[in-house]
Amino acid sequence: MRKIKILFVCHGNICRSPISEFVLKDMVEKRGLIDKFEIASAATSTEEIWNGRGNPIYPPAQEELRKHNIGNTPYTNFASKRARQVTREDYSYYDYLLCADTNNIRNTIRITGSDTENRIKLLLDFADRPGQSIADPWYTGDFKATYRDVLDGCNGFISYLEKEGLI
Repeated sequence: MRKIKILFVCHGNICRSPISEFVLKDMVEKRGLIDKFEIASAATSTEEIWNGRGNPIYPPAQEELRKHNIGNTPYTNFASKRARQVTREDYSYYDYLLCADTNNIRNTIRITGSDTENRIKLLLDFADRPGQSIADPWYTGDFKATYRDVLDGCNGFISYLEKEGLI
């Protein structure tokens, strides 16, 4: 069976996209669907990547995940997660490139080329919040709001996959 491959994208890959990656991994694991998914995250910038090595998830983002008991299983353990940049090859590899905001969409397309297969979307489009951005905690410091947005988006995405008969 072919896996559904999802890449979450934000600016630096240390807050919004890794929170999304591990929230969805937690949901998938709790539903017994690990074998049906491949889930990752990446950045549009290289700001959190130094000498080829990405920074870990921002500590307050890690704390927010832990508050929701995410990270306690081998599948959701985020200790080794490091920021990486989106590549041109990611476009053909992943089925969905789910972005945190419209700047991420624009910058992802700059890297991957045109979205000819309609794979690049805003995560919150799946939460009946079309065009809305996931709150950026880098600027707001409000990781709870970011988590709520991500949870809405991931729940909507799972519902979409169910409605489409993909899971």
